[in-house]
Amino acid sequence: MAISEQFKLFTEGDLLYEAMLASISTAQHHVLLESYIFADDEIGRRFAAALIDRARTGIIVRVHLDAAGSLFWASHQLIRKLRRHGVKVRWFHRWSWHQPWRYNRRNHRKLLVVDGSCAYVGGFNIHRENSRALFGEARWRDTHIGFSGALAAQAMELFGRFWIGRKRPPDLHAAESGSILLSNFSRGGRRYMNGSFADMVSHARQSIYLTTPYFVPNRRTQRLLCEAAQRGVDVRLLVPRKNDIRLAQWAAHAAYEALLENGVRIFEYLPRLLHSKTTVVDGKHATVGTSNIDYRSFFLNYELNLFTHESWLCEQLRAVFLEDLQQSEEVLVEQWRTRFWGRKALELVGWLARRLL
Repeated sequence: MAISEQFKLFTEGDLLYEAMLASISTAQHHVLLESYIFADDEIGRRFAAALIDRARTGIIVRVHLDAAGSLFWASHQLIRKLRRHGVKVRWFHRWSWHQPWRYNRRNHRKLLVVDGSCAYVGGFNIHRENSRALFGEARWRDTHIGFSGALAAQAMELFGRFWIGRKRPPDLHAAESGSILLSNFSRGGRRYMNGSFADMVSHARQSIYLTTPYFVPNRRTQRLLCEAAQRGVDVRLLVPRKNDIRLAQWAAHAAYEALLENGVRIFEYLPRLLHSKTTVVDGKHATVGTSNIDYRSFFLNYELNLFTHESWLCEQLRAVFLEDLQQSEEVLVEQWRTRFWGRKALELVGWLARRLL
């Protein structure tokens, strides 16, 4: 964990969970929690106990969970226990035979806000797979940000609007640090969020360091990355060698060749499953949050990202990227061109299914 006056950067689940639980324990007014996965395991039960403890004192405690994301992780018993002790739990887009299509649009956000004064956002879900103490060296590699002040107030407003389904985007402004939280809950918000990412890439002059666990880029993203590499920008993409969704990995591989031929360097992270979602441009602009570089995050899922120009945070994210790169293997275009024809067939299957992943 690295700390500045405004931000805390977490890359280890145990440290993040301890900080989040400590923040929850100090709540005086409300605790607002969103998670794609909330597991009924050692980590989930610790959070449940902390939430129940606050709810028993009369504090407002709201938990918003995605029905698809937590389908095989949460339990009815744990949810009933939360509700029985005063925690307000809401499922996002539970399956309905009357509206089956909405099940495909998911709440992929991971957010904790305490009293509107401190907040956490990033890629970590609430499950033991992120804990070194419980899962060992094979724990997932992820990134989360903690912050306070004006950004935490923004996070509280974004949670509230999503909780009640209010799609009109709020009038948010960048904080003093040059940071802003962006949500794609509304159509305009989605355009703004995707456009902010595209602007970062298109205006890069020196480097683009991009980490994503699920890389299924649309045509626009591929074009922007290739154009950046062609104008001399050092474009490096970090993706996992090990992936929990094989079809998504096949789809990612289908995009490799064109990127490699245009000068984009691709590295595969070796030690464990990579779940971090960060982009650092020129060491001066960065985004970290819940969005992957894939069709689901761009067009279907509801996401939440921090965009920042804050120098300390950008430098830290750049340093973490370069550290991860030391534990990665580069994909070379000469080797990639000679891959087995059976792999190319699987890539085609993945690419054809890319909008469904």
